[in-house]
Amino acid sequence: MVRVMATGVFDILHPGHLHFLRESKKLGDELYVVVARDSTARKNGKRLVFNERIRLEIISELRMVDVAILGHEGDIYRTVVEVRPDIITLGYDQKFSEAEIERNCRALGLNTRVVRISKYSNPDVESSSDVRKRILQLVGDGS
Repeated sequence: MVRVMATGVFDILHPGHLHFLRESKKLGDELYVVVARDSTARKNGKRLVFNERIRLEIISELRMVDVAILGHEGDIYRTVVEVRPDIITLGYDQKFSEAEIERNCRALGLNTRVVRISKYSNPDVESSSDVRKRILQLVGDGS
């Protein structure tokens, strides 16, 4: 069984997130999704609409997701060691080096491959920020 691990904040779920998770699932038999902790997301500059428990609940209900868990605060590799994925997928906009993650996994005794998932091709909704902007436009227009 090939185990795939995808990670993200997943605040304001949108079609780009679904694309990322669907493409991740295609790479293996089991898809583990690690939802970022509130503290981790905020440390990285994210302003959250939903807290980590709500985001975890939403992700766990998606049919392509086999297991959804909260990440650990501080050390991202602690979760990697627990899940032991064959593949880690990264979104097009995640600021991690594939080679560095693979090296760090090897140092932990894991033979994990890292795959970057392509960008979702819909110019109307590319990110949670786009959704926020659209909502603000609608509220501002009174629509």
